[in-house]
Amino acid sequence: MSKQFASHADLDEKVVSFEKLSDNAYAYTAEGDPNSGIIIGDDAVMVIDTQATPIMAQDVIRRVKEVTDKPIKYILLSHYHAVRVLGASAYNAQEIIASRDTYDLIVERGEQDKASEIGRFPRLFRNVESVPPGLTWPTITFDGEMTVNLGNLEVQILQVGRGHTKGDTIAWLPEQRILFAGDLVEYQSTPYAGDCYFREWPHTLDTLAEFNAEKMVPGRGPALKSADEVRKGLAGTRAFLTDLYSCVNSGVAAGKDLKAIYRETYDFMKPRYADWVIFDHCMPFDVSRAYDEATGHDDPRIWTAERDIEMWKQLEG
Repeated sequence: MSKQFASHADLDEKVVSFEKLSDNAYAYTAEGDPNSGIIIGDDAVMVIDTQATPIMAQDVIRRVKEVTDKPIKYILLSHYHAVRVLGASAYNAQEIIASRDTYDLIVERGEQDKASEIGRFPRLFRNVESVPPGLTWPTITFDGEMTVNLGNLEVQILQVGRGHTKGDTIAWLPEQRILFAGDLVEYQSTPYAGDCYFREWPHTLDTLAEFNAEKMVPGRGPALKSADEVRKGLAGTRAFLTDLYSCVNSGVAAGKDLKAIYRETYDFMKPRYADWVIFDHCMPFDVSRAYDEATGHDDPRIWTAERDIEMWKQLEG
């Protein structure tokens, strides 16, 4: 393979930021690595997305303890990807919350996703031995929306549409206008679209825009700390998705094969987005999914460790 597979070349340690967005909200970010969100009420703490391993989660826990003595009672899974959820055991949380659609994805493809992502991210899964056997299972599931009271602070948990996955879930603090978007929104980071719904995702972003959030924690990239930055995050994510899918769809309409479409799409996207984090990692997966959707595969196929390598050799070999 001419390029190192996925994120195998990404071995540099990232600088972690732990930023206060309000008296109740913090963002844990790390230069394009997966983010975590923290919401603090009078009685309890909620952590949104847990990091990839329990060892990595310990750093989130340490930083939370520096700002509150309240217990971490709730974990919210914004969706199900191994880099987001396999650190959950470190928190000893009372409840793990996820949408019913996310639960169904765990049943359908959790084991395959775990093996696939561990193979893609050697740095993030460096302490993979700290992950207990099995999968991260929700203890509470919901359809559409639910509310959690952390003590004088209500957190709205909502599904607003399919995008990054079919189970995408956001957390919203309406009085403070702070939105935790998960991987529905990325900032200065390449959207991973291997399990996405390209034609629906822009509409879901439109719905997010209607919240008029003044601050946002995206799935990757720095916290967005003004309404203008939030708009830029939404617009950048939308532009990437529409540019990529339009290019792939045009190639399919012209009768070209996947490898030819990949080369054309990569060359089109590179001048615009190559400086975004994990661009080279995401592009083969994103184009493969876009090709599937443009050729009638409405739902994402399951990625396995074997399929990952086979696809990479086909497109980057």
